[in-house]
Amino acid sequence: MTITTEIHAGDDMRNADLTGANLQQANLQDVDLTNANLADANLRQANLEGVNLTGANLTGADLGQANLDGARLVKANLTDANLRQATLRGADMIRATLAGADLGQAKLQGVNLPGANLTGANLRQAKLIDADLVRANLTGADLRQAKLDGANTTAASMPADKQ
Repeated sequence: MTITTEIHAGDDMRNADLTGANLQQANLQDVDLTNANLADANLRQANLEGVNLTGANLTGADLGQANLDGARLVKANLTDANLRQATLRGADMIRATLAGADLGQAKLQGVNLPGANLTGANLRQAKLIDADLVRANLTGADLRQAKLDGANTTAASMPADKQ
């Protein structure tokens, strides 16, 4: 069942249950979605610039081509989420879970991913320039053709071909 929800820029939606919501191309700039449940939500091409998704559940969500520049995703669960071609420049993703997520061709310049779980994630052709990957778990991640110029990978668990 697809739910269509209307949310406006700057709204306070903390702890909201938006499971399966259709928010494709929505403008959610600066919305507070702390601890919200957005599992299986359609956020394709949405503007999530500056949004607060701290502790949010985005398991299986479609964020393809979404703008998450400057978003706060601390401890967010993005397991199996689609972030293909999304922009996350300067996003704060400390200890986020991105296991099995598709970040192919994503723009992750300057993203903060210390302690993040990227086990089995697709980062093929992703731009991780100047990214903070300290203590990140990238075991089994696909980093083919990924740009890691200036990235800090101190104590990160990297795929065997990137060590």
